[in-house]
Amino acid sequence: MNNIAARLRARRAESRTRRAVNRAIDNAATATVRQELIAIAQTRPRYERSPRV
Repeated sequence: MNNIAARLRARRAESRTRRAVNRAIDNAATATVRQELIAIAQTRPRYERSPRV
């Protein structure tokens, strides 16, 4: 049961982070800042699920 709860928390945290990054990109003051945020977001490692066995 703890594993399920941990996965839900991780999924919510990932979603929160994604929304925050998207909001920052949308509200960027200049095109240069927007491009920098997009570049940073693309280089960040994403949460990788382990393959099911």
